[in-house]
Amino acid sequence: MRSTLDMQTGLLQVPVTNRDHLLGPPDALVTLLQYGDFECPYCGAAHPTLQELIRLRGDVMRFAFRHFPLTNMHPHAEFAAEAGEAAGAQGQFWAMHDWLYEHQQDLQPVAVAAAAERLGLDTAAFAEDLASRRYLPRIREDFVGGLRSGVNGTPTFFVNGVRDDGGYSLDELLAAVDAATG
Repeated sequence: MRSTLDMQTGLLQVPVTNRDHLLGPPDALVTLLQYGDFECPYCGAAHPTLQELIRLRGDVMRFAFRHFPLTNMHPHAEFAAEAGEAAGAQGQFWAMHDWLYEHQQDLQPVAVAAAAERLGLDTAAFAEDLASRRYLPRIREDFVGGLRSGVNGTPTFFVNGVRDDGGYSLDELLAAVDAATG
């Protein structure tokens, strides 16, 4: 484990790789990484802003997502992260990601299972993945990587590996991405 001093440097301790959930060109000038919690209202508020940012800067930016479920405050966060991963195993991470953020008030297993069906997932495989908690180790790896990088709340953003402590309004995120391009 890194020392507290290392965690306070504002640098990402686990580099973005193809293991992460990624949107955008692999050779993008900017990588924006979000540590997020599907039940966090601040992450929910940032979601449409991020969608607009991707629309506006998707040609120069790659967006990466990692899980940081704050289970002490959000009782459905870890389950929702597992649902995202189970959908991702069937190539539908981003569709489930969007559904979870757009339905934060209804993260009960029945609603998430119905969403999986609407997304066209193999619901038996999805249910088995959730029942076995198959993706919990990955979620915990994301969480520990976040802790090592000084993440203590959500959403937390890193731009090209450096923590961005600005806000998450469209103007603030556009400024951070544009500054990193050059």
